[in-house]
Amino acid sequence: MRERWWGGSGRRVPELAVEGDPAVPVEEALVVDGVDQLQPIAEAFEAGRPVVVRAASADDVRAALARPEVAAVLVPEERRDLLELDLTELTYG
Repeated sequence: MRERWWGGSGRRVPELAVEGDPAVPVEEALVVDGVDQLQPIAEAFEAGRPVVVRAASADDVRAALARPEVAAVLVPEERRDLLELDLTELTYG
């Protein structure tokens, strides 16, 4: 399982998980539905606050994980298949 830094906390969390996974404590994070609005993401990152992005497609997952500010990506329960994505292939072809 690939992990990312959880904001400025010094902890690591799974980079990709199902919504509701206790390994990703969303109550500590800025949770957004995509990476279209970069200002709040950048502000949270600068403050050391973790950023979590919800994603419902492979393209959404790729776009979110391309942002270094993003600590984790959450997928809906009905899209567990996204946990099996080959992220290297998706990113580099």
